[in-house]
Amino acid sequence: MKAPGHLGHKPIIAVNEYEKIDAKYANNTDARALSIGKAQYDAKELSVKVWRHTGEQWSRQSEEMPIHRALDLGILSIAAIITDPKANYPLTSLREEIMDKEKVEDIKDYYRKNEKMLLPRLEELHKVLSSFFEKKK
Repeated sequence: MKAPGHLGHKPIIAVNEYEKIDAKYANNTDARALSIGKAQYDAKELSVKVWRHTGEQWSRQSEEMPIHRALDLGILSIAAIITDPKANYPLTSLREEIMDKEKVEDIKDYYRKNEKMLLPRLEELHKVLSSFFEKKK
C-alpha cells in the first residue's frame, strides 16, 4: 500500500508496501508504509511516520515523530544490545539508565534469537552511515 498524500503528514520519500518487508511481521502487519516528509504538527518541520491501516482506513495509531527522535530510538536500541548490566554509566549521550538489571539479558537474548533478521538491517545502517560520513568529508 502507498503512503497517503492527502492526510496531515506529507510524504516526500516513502517506503511503500512496507507490509511485505516488515521483518518478522511481513505479510501480517498493519504497518503499510514508512515515510519522511512535512510534519503534520508543523509544516516547517520534517518528521518520519509509520503508516498503519486497519484494512478499511488509515489508523489513528499511525506514529509520527521528529527525525531526531527516530535516530535516538535507533541509538538506544543498539546501545541496549551491547549494554553491560554491571556498568553504572550510560553508553551514549542520551544518558540511558538501566531500569531493570535482571531484564537486560532479555534484550541480548532477543537480539540473538532474531539476529538473522536484525543483522542485515544493522549492516545496511552501517553502510548508509559510512556513506553519509564519507560524503561529509
